[in-house]
Amino acid sequence: MHVVTWNVATAAPPTNLNELLLLNNECENMDMYVIGLQEMKSGIINYISELAFEDPWSKLLMDVLAPLGYIKVTSIRMQGLLLLVFARRLHVPFISDIYTNYTRTGLYGYWGNKGGVSISFRIYGYAICFLNCHLPAHLTNNDQRLIDFDKILEMQNFENDNIPNILDNDLIVWFGDLNFRIEEFGLCFIHESIQKGLYSILWHKDQLNIIKKSDSLLQQFQEGPLLFKPTFKFDINSEEYDSSEKRRKPAWTDRILWRLNQKLQNTSKNFKEPERFFSLELKCYQSHMQYKVSDHKPVTGTFELELKSLMLTPLVTLIPEGRWITPYDLVVSYNRSPDFKSSSWDWIGLHKVVIRHLKDCVTYAWVKDNLVSSEKGLYQVYINASGFPEEGGEFLLSYYSSNLKAIVGLSEPFQVRADSVLDFLGDTSPQQLSLTGRFT
Repeated sequence: MHVVTWNVATAAPPTNLNELLLLNNECENMDMYVIGLQEMKSGIINYISELAFEDPWSKLLMDVLAPLGYIKVTSIRMQGLLLLVFARRLHVPFISDIYTNYTRTGLYGYWGNKGGVSISFRIYGYAICFLNCHLPAHLTNNDQRLIDFDKILEMQNFENDNIPNILDNDLIVWFGDLNFRIEEFGLCFIHESIQKGLYSILWHKDQLNIIKKSDSLLQQFQEGPLLFKPTFKFDINSEEYDSSEKRRKPAWTDRILWRLNQKLQNTSKNFKEPERFFSLELKCYQSHMQYKVSDHKPVTGTFELELKSLMLTPLVTLIPEGRWITPYDLVVSYNRSPDFKSSSWDWIGLHKVVIRHLKDCVTYAWVKDNLVSSEKGLYQVYINASGFPEEGGEFLLSYYSSNLKAIVGLSEPFQVRADSVLDFLGDTSPQQLSLTGRFT
């Protein structure tokens, strides 16, 4: 799991994000990307245009990651704050109960230039929450940062009876421009310490590290060692610290922390419940100095998450059989888990094999409205061919659960053939061709 935090200072995205996403390292094979941005451009013109079109950062990230097999699970935007989660296709049917939330703290809670946005979901049965924050700036606002953080935690309640409070999640990853500064030391001493690589001297005066010694809640959050230069404040388009008249002192404002629920430390002894095992290890914590579009440098944390799955199979399993041919109407057959509760708002989507986000489908059918038959646990749904791509190609099917706010079943890729192949099929009736599924 690769977590990114970056205050982009209203800049447009750079053309190449390969180093930031570790795409140049063939040894790295990420299952999930979590990307949190702060200070995105959020003027009224940008806001209106992005109602109709994707914002440039989301578009670039989907352009880069979708062809590599990553699907945007969800995202949330609050003015300049953006949070996105991407997962490999094989994990998507095991991600459910997806919720997003936001808390404004700017202008006494009326403005969203500061605050937090979060994404919460279950993956293989475990509850995970990602919290992207932008806290108040300046050295003297330390108390206000803590007040705002407490408010964000208090207000981040989800419509989920099993997780009434954000701290009830099995894992919380908290990151963003937290704006904690280095106390006492002067500008020249900080610069000299950085030049000599004496970061440990500066750690002791880092406000977050100081507070954690006495704050019982913050003590529950872990962080890797700060073995990289302070990530703020730089001259834009350079690797030099602030040379303006303000000459702001460098600081580690951009941070990534995490908190494991203490209950996970004890293996369940109740034979009625499956055994739970969930651990997280930080593999790398670093900044990326080569990105110069902002006065902040991005920070990434790469984690290895090990768990014992509480879900062995998807709730709905779709398996293509036979041939699909345009432009003829088709029938989808599928089975579902006995404990899965369907809804009138569930739908089955046909996607191109490169999926940008969960609802990126070519066409779809409502499961209840288009039901053809239901016999011995086998359901058949009719899909109108009017939405089929005439050129055919490689596609896959998904089952979207409205209750779980997630895709709970994905088929393997299969070919949709253009109608020119009818000559090859001879007398086979196109209406007899179907997609069938079985639950295993």
